[in-house]
Order: sequence, then structure tokens, then C-alpha cells
Amino acid sequence: MKKIFFYAAVLTGIVFVAACFEFARRGPSAQKPQRVIRFAHFTDIHMEPKRNAPEGLAQALRHMQALADRPTLLITGGDHVMDSFSAKEPWVATQYDTLKKVFREHCDLPIKYCIGNHDVWGGNKKYSETTGLEPYWGKQRPIHEFGMPGRYYSFSQEPWHFIILDSTYPMDGDYIARLDEEQYGWLENELAAHKDQYIVIISHIPILSAAVFYDGDNAKDGYWSIPRGWMHLDSKRLKDLFGRYPNVKLCISGHLHLVDRVEYNGIVYICDGAICAAWWGGNYMECDEGYGVFDLYSDGTFAHQYISYGWIPSPE
Repeated sequence: MKKIFFYAAVLTGIVFVAACFEFARRGPSAQKPQRVIRFAHFTDIHMEPKRNAPEGLAQALRHMQALADRPTLLITGGDHVMDSFSAKEPWVATQYDTLKKVFREHCDLPIKYCIGNHDVWGGNKKYSETTGLEPYWGKQRPIHEFGMPGRYYSFSQEPWHFIILDSTYPMDGDYIARLDEEQYGWLENELAAHKDQYIVIISHIPILSAAVFYDGDNAKDGYWSIPRGWMHLDSKRLKDLFGRYPNVKLCISGHLHLVDRVEYNGIVYICDGAICAAWWGGNYMECDEGYGVFDLYSDGTFAHQYISYGWIPSPE
């Protein structure tokens, strides 16, 4: 009886030591990560009181909020209105008013906004008939309309830190995709100040994309050619900056109305398709109308899905 008890004790001790060794080897990360937040990403809405766009956005909002596992936050990806870059003020006001009415009536989630190129009022002074001296001209228009803290900003949902960028750089009545120097300096400081948090970055225009090669005739004369407003021209500079911070995990964008996922140097870049697909006219290339849903976890991992909400365009 003593021998049996001795063998059982030895065996129990071996199992206990092995278990402790395995826990030490794998560490706390072996524990099941907890989901920190689930948020929806609505980009490229392109709202106007035509093409049945208000009902389209309302349908998308109802669909998203009826999910069995419902998001708790909505983040927009820019291009909220059809266009204010080249539009006159009365039409700009109509588009913004229409958009905000749909949000008021059909969305009960908190919303964080990101500026897109079509949200900027009067970037083309000629066609918008602006001087640049008007109240709320330029990027001040979406900041005012949405009550944003600024054209770029950040917030935290521990242990994640969200950075919302302004990737539209107006130039000669048009725009290119890059950060201005003031914003780049701010981003450097943000990353340096949040080394202990996982970083997710939201921009309207992709920092890095694969789908950008397929949007348009970009292989003229046997050379790939990407328009300067379709992907960040400072992509390499940002890649080098992110490379100094292994806690940068995810970059989310829109702009292309296409879905893709690129992983480079340990960072995942996801471009979501458009709420409006082909500007409320049906699918854009191979991409349905839809929105992204992201789950962020306590260990720095995440999950993404792109969900079509079943929009069928209606002839006017």
C-alpha cells in the first residue's frame, strides 16, 4: 500500500512539475485572449439625396446593428458625402445634412470619424467657387459637421490605442496621399508615448495596398503606374516609422471601394470596400457593397470580416 502511495505521489509530482514548466514556457499568452472591442468600419458612403443613397445607408446601419454579435462602436473611413471638394456651398450643406439625418435616425452607436478627400470643402476653388476664406472652408467643414476634435486625433480602448489620420494632402486644386509634416511629427510622438499599447491606425487612403494595382488602367506602356492620390506616397517613410514599434499591429483604410489584405513586416494592412459600392450603382468590380467588422483582443491579435448588407440599386 505504501509503494502504491509512493508511486502515486511521484507521478503527481512529475505531472505538477511538467505543468509548471509548460506554463513557464508558454507564459501568460497561453491563456485565452479576451475580446476588448468589436467595431464596425463604414467607409466611402458618398451620401447625397439621390440614387436612393439615404435608404442604402439606413439599410447598412440596420443590418450592422441587427448582427447577433453587435458592434459597440462605429468608425467611419472617410468620403462621407458624394463630393464637397469641387462643390458649391448649398450642395455641400445638402449632402452633409442628409448624411447626419440618416445617422440620427438609424444609428444608436457612438461614432468616430475619419476625413476623406471628398469631405474636404473647396479643395478645388475654381469649381467650388470658393476663396479659402469662407467659414469652415477645407477640412474645417467635416470637423465642424461631425464635431471632431481635429483632422487627426487618437483615443484608447485598453490595451489598444486608435490613431485616426488625415491622409488627404490638397495640392494645386487636387490632392495627393500623404501626411503633412505637422501631422507626421504628431504621429511620431503618439507612437513614442504609447509603446505599452497595441496600435491600430485608420486612414482614408491606404498606406499599403494590393488592390490599388487593379483600379484603373495602371499598366500603360508596360509599366505599373499608380496615381498619386490612390496610395500613400509616404508609404516607405511610414513603414520605416512603424518598424520601430512592434506594437503597431493593424492599419485600416478605404478609398478604393475594394477589399484587400496585405501583410508586411509584421503589420496587417486592410482596405475595406465601400458602403456605396459603385457609388450606389451596384458592385464595384468584384466588390459588393458592405462594411468591415473588427474584433480586437487583449493579446494584440484581431479578426476581420467584410459583410455585404444586400443592397440592390434602384433606378430613379
